[in-house]
Amino acid sequence: MCVLEGPDLVQAALEAAVEFEALYLDGVPSARDEWRSLATRAAKQGVRTFYLAPGVLERVASATAPQPMLAAVRLPVVGLDAVPCNGLVLVLHDVRDPGNAGTLVRSAEAAGASGVVFTGQSVDPVNPKTLRATAGAIFRVPVACATLESALATFSAKGAVSYGTVIHGGMSYREVDLRRPTAVVVGNEASGLDDDALALCDERMSIEMVGAAESLNAGVAGSLILFEALRQREGTTALPPTPSL
Repeated sequence: MCVLEGPDLVQAALEAAVEFEALYLDGVPSARDEWRSLATRAAKQGVRTFYLAPGVLERVASATAPQPMLAAVRLPVVGLDAVPCNGLVLVLHDVRDPGNAGTLVRSAEAAGASGVVFTGQSVDPVNPKTLRATAGAIFRVPVACATLESALATFSAKGAVSYGTVIHGGMSYREVDLRRPTAVVVGNEASGLDDDALALCDERMSIEMVGAAESLNAGVAGSLILFEALRQREGTTALPPTPSL
């Protein structure tokens, strides 16, 4: 189980047909139409709904100023074999900031990535802050947890080429063919990928910079690569890119 806080995540989970344990609302039934209609929709889908005594939700929610709705749902995390590899798979290795992790899941879904895999000492993908940062995208793109070695071995067996991201010395991300099955590994915000992690990758990839900044934020770097893959796919199919590539 994991906890969703706020109507946006609850709505995304309902639309994705995620299995709910229960839905909880603060105080008496809300007079606000969006919350009332969302609770009604959940009830029609068979979700048990409970109204909490005033102040209870504030004590159990993780947010400093919680919204008056939360839900308990089944984990939106799949097994490694359930992540397709017919496009770009983003691998987050030791990415510990929930904001960065959630942003990258959101960018992966928006750019049509095949999936996202959390490895090493990365933040929990269902950490409440991570979930909020995904803005519901975690229900629309496959997300898995695994070791880096098993993830890259699995995708290699499916024909993917793996790239470890480095600040300098790698192939330009604009020169890599990101239309084919590819696994891109983004490392820790402070230290990047260590030698052991890089040794597991087939190649290395860098993003050119002209300013004085030492490196890019992990969420920004990963998002640039994801949307470069989307740009490269433009015009290669008759239909717009889909989340499954």
